[in-house]
Amino acid sequence: MLDSFLTFINQFNPSLTEVSTLLTVSGGVDSMAMMHLFHKAGLPAAVAHCNFGLRGVESDEDEALVRETADIYGFKFYVTRFETKKYADQFSVSTQMAARDLRYTWFEKIRKENHYHWVATAHHLNDSIETALLNLSRGTGISGFRGVPVINHTIVRPLLYASRDEILAYAMQEGINWREDCSNESLDYQRNVIRHKVIPVLKEINPSLEDSFAVTAERVRAADRLLTEFLENWKNQILISDGNETRIPVDKLRESGEPVYRLSFILEPYGFRYRQVEQILRSSGSSGKIFYSETNQLLTDRNTLILKPRGGDQPLEEIKIQRFPAHYAMAEGILSFEDAAVEIKDIVKSANHIYFDGDQISYPLTVRKWQPGDKFAPLGMEGRKKKVSDLLIDLKLTVFQKEKVRVLVNGDDEIIWVIGIRTAHRFRIQSDTRQVVTGIYDPVFSDVYKR
Repeated sequence: MLDSFLTFINQFNPSLTEVSTLLTVSGGVDSMAMMHLFHKAGLPAAVAHCNFGLRGVESDEDEALVRETADIYGFKFYVTRFETKKYADQFSVSTQMAARDLRYTWFEKIRKENHYHWVATAHHLNDSIETALLNLSRGTGISGFRGVPVINHTIVRPLLYASRDEILAYAMQEGINWREDCSNESLDYQRNVIRHKVIPVLKEINPSLEDSFAVTAERVRAADRLLTEFLENWKNQILISDGNETRIPVDKLRESGEPVYRLSFILEPYGFRYRQVEQILRSSGSSGKIFYSETNQLLTDRNTLILKPRGGDQPLEEIKIQRFPAHYAMAEGILSFEDAAVEIKDIVKSANHIYFDGDQISYPLTVRKWQPGDKFAPLGMEGRKKKVSDLLIDLKLTVFQKEKVRVLVNGDDEIIWVIGIRTAHRFRIQSDTRQVVTGIYDPVFSDVYKR
């Protein structure tokens, strides 16, 4: 195991033998084995441990074991404690996601303050397989098949060559002590379902699954590197920079083949999502449509796409709409408005897909967070106004789900739409409606309305 460890390091990151690395050690078998290997190889390192306080006394015992072992090996030891559940509630994320955010932020802080070159995690080959299968189940591009990368910015994963069974055998052979976390057996987590249900079936088909995946992952990594290099060269040839604007010629995009993939490669670093890219490409050829990410905006101007940073006059918490059509990427999803004619047979009945009387609106429209005291008359309740807060209570939304609810407000401050939930009676389509505006909300980034 030690020879394989050193061979892997020399192949993928020989600097680990020269510069100091911060080892992230939970107390589980993988990270305890990693600490032992660094010690046995004489590599410069320190140890960082997070106590998330999720398992009471067991969490404290994890910390004690890591502290004691680091002291025996002569590694400097860093520890912190987090109020993980409080953070999860505050930011409306899962406990797992909260723990991930907290630990990586803290690891980077310790790395910078103490001048460690790398932060090492104990991800291994089976973790990489699980990641690839999770990516596949959710939909992914070529990079998703690589699994876990060996190096990602300042994060290094020196155990990616080893399977879970190999690490366990090494720990037992060397008499390494470790702690078990019962949550690793829970099928409440998607990764554990992959680990305990899917992978055993795959190993019945191919007992050498880990070896086969390692070969495949390296081939995919090589192909991804070549593809990225090719697309970078192509991108640099077609993009036109003009001050803080970047112009993308649509004709060159289309004639190159696979325009959606190519445009996604260009726009992804600017915060645009794949679904948005598809919408942008469909809208190319027209003028005046604007798409937003959290940091940038893109304008369609006939056969040119114009990309530039968002200005300070368009704060994320409040969007002003001066004209249609318009498209916006909010943290919760994509919001689109069109004023094209709609046939009765094409009308979609959905709280996320609405139609309202364009003659009733006055600009500017505003998309903002709902506020205490907001009232409107929902469709079918003419003359009977209802508080938005009461509506959200009726729907049994949690406090954190309510925080994410937005409203579309008319220029006269009347609510047109509680987005993704209810429309207002006043703005309904009637027999004498001359202009129909379509609003589409695609909550692809959030579970705000999952009830």
